[in-house]
Formats: sequence, structure tokens, C-alpha cells
Amino acid sequence: MYLVNLLVKNGADVHVRAHGEFFQKIKGKTGFYFGELPLSLAACTNQLNIVKYLLENAYHSANIAEQDSMGNTILHALVEIADNTEDNTKFVTKMYNEVLILGASINPTLRLEEIANRRGLTPLTLAAKTGKIQVFAYILRREMKEPECRHLSRKFTEWAYGPVHSSLYDLSSIDTCEKNSVLEIIAYSSETPNRHEMLLVEPLNQLLQDKWDRFVKHLFYFNFFIYTVHILILTVAAYYRPTKKQGKPPFTFHYTSSEYLRVTGEILSVMGGAYFFFRGIKYFQQRRPSLKAIFTNSYSELLFFIHSVLLLGSAVLYISKQEHYVVLMVFALALGWSNLLYYTRGFQQMGIYSVMLEKMMLRDLGRFIVVYLLFHFGFSTAVVTLIEEDNEGRPEISQVHDMCPCPVKPRPSYNNLYTTCLELFKFTIGMGDLEFTENYHFKSIFIILLLTYVVLTYILLLNMLIALMGETVNKIAQESKSIWKLQRAITILNIENSYWNCVVNSFRSGKRVLVGTTPDGKDDYRWCFRVDEVNWSTWNTNLSIINEDPGGSAEELKRNLSFSFKSGRVSGKNWKTLVPILRDGKREGSLKPISEDYADSEEQDARKKSLPNSAL
Repeated sequence: MYLVNLLVKNGADVHVRAHGEFFQKIKGKTGFYFGELPLSLAACTNQLNIVKYLLENAYHSANIAEQDSMGNTILHALVEIADNTEDNTKFVTKMYNEVLILGASINPTLRLEEIANRRGLTPLTLAAKTGKIQVFAYILRREMKEPECRHLSRKFTEWAYGPVHSSLYDLSSIDTCEKNSVLEIIAYSSETPNRHEMLLVEPLNQLLQDKWDRFVKHLFYFNFFIYTVHILILTVAAYYRPTKKQGKPPFTFHYTSSEYLRVTGEILSVMGGAYFFFRGIKYFQQRRPSLKAIFTNSYSELLFFIHSVLLLGSAVLYISKQEHYVVLMVFALALGWSNLLYYTRGFQQMGIYSVMLEKMMLRDLGRFIVVYLLFHFGFSTAVVTLIEEDNEGRPEISQVHDMCPCPVKPRPSYNNLYTTCLELFKFTIGMGDLEFTENYHFKSIFIILLLTYVVLTYILLLNMLIALMGETVNKIAQESKSIWKLQRAITILNIENSYWNCVVNSFRSGKRVLVGTTPDGKDDYRWCFRVDEVNWSTWNTNLSIINEDPGGSAEELKRNLSFSFKSGRVSGKNWKTLVPILRDGKREGSLKPISEDYADSEEQDARKKSLPNSAL
């Protein structure tokens, strides 16, 4: 502290930046990024006295809203150094809280938390983007009891009775009505760790459930019905398609009732394919997902898009008089029925099963196929090289056995790679014959090749695939419900984005509520969402803090009464049904109540001491 005082007194620049490579965020290199500024360094190294001195000294005070080369403020820097451990979280959240209070005392009208960096991320959205779940939960749940700091809160307790309390959560930067919202970042950022756990943090958990219950589930089931009708019509039209006996496509139309139905079904199927095609184009233009995100978050949308391309391609080939239109049509039909698995997300048990299938296909089965193809192609070329047959290219002619008048088809030639690959594939599924041919020169080498192939593929690779799939199932089973909720959250946002904003905004969750007054004396209106919560561990101590009786002055009465909603609660249950539901919800989250840690008397005294006398 003495050196800092000496430097500042002698004119040292309090906004000087650390430009060295060690102080930059470079992937794969060791360094310490702290925000480049002295104020950020003091905060990130837990030196609160230096932070206060830099902000309040009489020589050259630092600007608390100063940004570094990446646009990060002191709050961004604190989020960056968080690592979700208990000790780190305690220090970061305490320093974050103190910086907010200091900022409010220096410049009451400054909205420090709303300053975005060059990537357009505020401290809250940065925590969501980087998966800093503990800091993220603290910011969302932060509640300050002191009147002079109340405008810094994002959570406002309305009433409490026993272990149950009803709270209003500020939805700014959270809901999808704003650009770069927390919900979109968590749902669509495939590289964000802990994102399925972050969706369990209130108010996100109840907000998504409210969206689902209010309007999304009705649209989801309607889309399910429409797609089922589409795939049924396509199936009937494909089943009753004209055959070669009726000529070549496009086939002559016969004015019969069955022909009218068939052509109508074909037209409706093509219209459905066009709808899914343009929907896919719109989705990929809006989201612009990376290659990794396509195979994780956008996996289902990609399959719907491929289905539409195959269906429209089949229609184009049909009009072009190509008989190969049937090939694309059957693939579109098979993929179309498989896409029905997407709609299992609306049902918890089937949705979890669908998630397991998706993970096994993208992870385990994909790696298995790559290794298997290497073994399969390598051993096929070795066997083809070893086989010596003189009937390659000989036309297949019927032969008649001396004792049997039945025609006998000649054995196929194994001098070509295609036939040998098919024969070796039979060994993979346990249907191979070690003596499928005798036209080889080195019999022992031939048998060794086949046995080695069987050991590597049928015994080793298949059993390894089964083991990997079992491991995947065990991992997903531990977090199956939260992963399913993530999949459903993606579905909710996709449905919201597929409709006009005026339609979606009419079903917006929450209400505009007066939560108090701003530092300049104006009414503080915010868009809030009500959540009923229960805390069985600390309700005895919190009961003495929370004032259930409005009482007090007229201003306090006005503030308390402004919390009331005319609409119902999030879940319109009575007391007997509410408590067990909230208890189960508490167990699901399994997150520590971070904001409540700041309600004790010691923290309140520390906050009051940090405020100047003019603010008290």
C-alpha cells in the first residue's frame, strides 16, 4: 500500500495498461489476464484497500468504468478469473459486491453492470458464455437490503412464510426479447461448459417452464401433429407410386379418384418439403452455427433440412424424367420417419432416451465407424491381393450338375474389391465363412488374415463399441433430466424465433413492476418474473430478517405494495402442494444459495462502512 501511495502521489498513471504477452489471453500459453488496468489487478488479487485508494485518492482517482483493450471493465476481469471453486467464488463474489457498492457511492447514476465489452458481453452474459456458474448464480440472485444499495439488486423478496419466500427476479439481459440474452447464449453456445446446470439456476428454470406452459407446448404439439400428417401423406404417396409397367416419369395422369388422391398427396408432400427447406435456410442464416454446433445443438435441424433436400431433389428428378427419383424418395422417407424422434423432447422419459441415442450416434458410433473402415479397407485389399482367380470378368452362365437338372449359379469372383468387402463384412456380424473361396496360393497366410480381421473387428471393436455406449448411457443417466431440459430449452427458443416478435411478445413472461426508486429519485420500474422458492436450511435465521408486515412510512408501504401482481403465481398450487414441489425443485438445482450468504449482519456492517458518510 505504501508503494501504491508513493506512485500515485508522484503522478503515476492509474490507467496504464499491461500490454505484455504474459498479461494477454492467449490460448495454450501460460499467463495471467487481470483486465490490464491497475484497478482490475488490485481487485483480481483481492486487495480491497488498494481498490478503494485508487478510486478515492485525492491525487488522481481511477475511473471505475475504464475499459481495457478488449473492452472489459473491472467486473469483467473478476468474472474472467473465476474458476467455480469454493474459495475462489467466495473471494470473487465479495469483491464484485464491494466494487458495485463503491461504484454506486462514487457515481450513483452509473450502470456499471450494463457496460459491454467488444464482444457485446456484459459481466452477466460473460459469466454465462464462459460457464462460470457460481458467479453467474450470484449475479442473478443478488439482493441488497440497504435502501441506498437496493437499486443494485436483481432479486427482490416480496413475502416470506416459514421456509417459503416469493421473489421477483429482474429479467433484463435474461429473456430472449433482448439481443444477446442469457438464455440464447446458454442454449446455443455449444462450447459453454456447465450449461445444462446453469439452466437449473433460478429464475432460468422457472422462466423456461413458464414459457413452455404458457404457449410453447401448444405450438410444439401442433407442429408435431402437422409433421406426422406430412410424413403419413408422403408414405402413402410413395407406397402407391406408379411402376415401370405404366411407363416412365412423369407418368400419365388418369382421371380417377385414386389418381386425384395420389397426386394431391404428392403435391402436399412437396409443399411440406419446401417449407422445411426454407425453414432450415432461415435457421442457419439466423444462428450461423459452427461445424461443432451443427452436430450438437443443430443436429435435428440439419436432419430436417436434409430430409427436405432429398424430397425436393426427388421431385426435380421426377419432372426431369429420371427413374432415379425413387432413390432420393426412399431415403427421404426413411429419414422423415427418423425425424419423429425430435418431437420426443416434449416428453421427459422419451426425451432422455432420444438424447442418449443422439450422443451415442455422434460420439461412440462415429469413432467406431472411422476405425472399422480403416480395418475393413486394409484387410479387404490384402485379401484381394492374395486371391488368384482366373474367372474374373467371366459372364455368369447357368451350369447343370450331372445328378441335378437344376441350374447352378457360378460362385462370384473375389478378385474385385467390392465383392471381397461384402464378404468380409459378413465376418463382422458373425456370418462369415473361412472357406468362402479356395483360389489362393498361400493358404496359411489367407487364414491368418481372416482370423486377425475377426479378432480386431468382431471381437475387439464391437465389444469396445458396446462398452463405450454403456459408459455414455451411465454418464447421461446421472444428469439425464438436466440434459433433457437443455434440449427442451433449445426447442423453446427455436419455436420462439420461428414466429413474429409481435406474437411472441404477447406471451412474454413476467410483469413490469415498481421495485423502488433510482438514485436520482425516479421510480425504478423493471420487468420482473416471480418465483416461489423454499430454503429449509436457513429459514429460521432469515425469518428474523425479512419483514412480512409492510408497516413503516408511506414510502415503504408504496414500495412493498408495488410488488403485488394481479396475475397468479408461477404455479397456482396451494400450500400443501407447493412445499413438496419446491422442495423437489431445490434438490434438482443442487446449487448453494449464494445470495443468501450476503444477508448476515457482518456483511451488512461491511457494506455500510464502505459507503461515504454522505450516502448514509
